[in-house]
Amino acid sequence: MRVAVCQLNSRDDRKANLAAAAELVGRAAAAGADLAILPEYVDYLGPGRGMPEPESVDGEFAGFFADLARQHGMWVLAGSFHEIGPDASHTYNTSLVFDRSGGLAGVYRKIHLYDVEIPGRVSYLESRTVAAGTEPVVVDVDGVRVGLSICYDLRFPELYRQLSVAGGAQLLVVPAAFMLHTGRDHWEVLLRARAIENQCFVAAAGQIGDHDPGRTCFGRSMVIDPWGTVLGQAPDTVGTVVVDLDLDRLQSIRTELPSLANRRL
Repeated sequence: MRVAVCQLNSRDDRKANLAAAAELVGRAAAAGADLAILPEYVDYLGPGRGMPEPESVDGEFAGFFADLARQHGMWVLAGSFHEIGPDASHTYNTSLVFDRSGGLAGVYRKIHLYDVEIPGRVSYLESRTVAAGTEPVVVDVDGVRVGLSICYDLRFPELYRQLSVAGGAQLLVVPAAFMLHTGRDHWEVLLRARAIENQCFVAAAGQIGDHDPGRTCFGRSMVIDPWGTVLGQAPDTVGTVVVDLDLDRLQSIRTELPSLANRRL
């Protein structure tokens, strides 16, 4: 499988953000990617007052990325967007996966919400406006089992263990808007840990740069193999990184170091 992680700087202009996403998906397709992965909140990352109205999983957002998948004949993981939630005050933070024909193949609602208060540094309570999902999701992409997650989920290893063991995941994907102040120390470490402990490939597509006052994202989108080796990493700019995943290598690692088979809990 050939995967592409697309790194964006989405801001408060939804039309411009979607155009930038389409360009990067086009680059991924031109490079022969089977699957393109976009970041969290790919269509809008700016002040709350300008946020687009939440949509259903068959709304305008979905239609845009379904058309891209169909146009390029490739799988597209459309980062995430604000889906209509359980009540008027809350949306879901939702990833959609589209197959080569533009069909909706998977829906994942972010389970772990970013509620963090660091005096003098950051105050962000995602749960004020977003409702938590409840179901882990694994999608079959051309015979490869792909486990879905979003950003803050990365800090909760029990989710990825469930995706890899119960769900049989071989590739774990992480669309994200990881904050700069934590990303510098934790982003790569956590991604490599999730790859090593679950003996899976990990592909993480992040937002990069400033988005609104007080919010800067780390970027450094990357693809990691089941040994924890970084196979490809984006520089600190908008762009696409394309990497080939050797599924035989995954099986070899699981055979030579059978830590999943040896687990006791």
